[in-house]
Amino acid sequence: MDYNQYKFLSFDCYGTLIDWETGIWNAFQRIILLNNRTDLSREKVLSHFAELEEAQQTNAPSMLYPEVLYNVHQQFAKRNKLNSNEKLDKEFGNSVQYWPAFSDSADALRKLKTKFKLIILSNVDDAGFADSSRQLGVNFDAIYTAEQIGSYKPNTANFEYMLKRVKQTFGINKDSILHVAQSLFHDLIPAKAVGMRTVWIDRQNLSKNGNWGATKVVNDLPKADAIFENLMSFAQTAV
Repeated sequence: MDYNQYKFLSFDCYGTLIDWETGIWNAFQRIILLNNRTDLSREKVLSHFAELEEAQQTNAPSMLYPEVLYNVHQQFAKRNKLNSNEKLDKEFGNSVQYWPAFSDSADALRKLKTKFKLIILSNVDDAGFADSSRQLGVNFDAIYTAEQIGSYKPNTANFEYMLKRVKQTFGINKDSILHVAQSLFHDLIPAKAVGMRTVWIDRQNLSKNGNWGATKVVNDLPKADAIFENLMSFAQTAV
């Protein structure tokens, strides 16, 4: 791929730049420990989260992300017969601020920033991304969240909103934008559907039969235009 033809990179944040699976797993520890449920493995917890989050976002597309997480925590407790309470549900709902960045994210973004303008297209609220952005080491040229758009990826409306706003603000068409993401379900499939070219940051090693973690399973894998195991590998190739 000739990366010189692109002026902008659009990014998913959670799963690509922020290690949301570690953040989610850590945030579930309170309720797991309080209920002494050592049978709830990381793999099982993340799989349940993927199902519950997707259903909640589909059923309530305008709900802010902290409320989505609040409801997911309640539903997770009910599904697994755990005792929860309002305090635990709210703590989980407000946990995004504690989710860590991947170790290569800030350095890779700084490297990419020397050549490209950087855009965020994220499934969280404005405040949640503002907290996470402090870990990422760059100022993004545009930030579009589910709160602004009123729906959640994989809805193609989110990508159409981004493309329209970038055209209005910067005068750039989608042929000059490359979408960079980890999630096949949330990002690569809908990005392809609106005609964007994509880079898959395969942090879960799904191309080598890795674990789906907190992402809904996709049976038919979309074909990305390029695949990298981490963000720094992509940055070193693209710049």
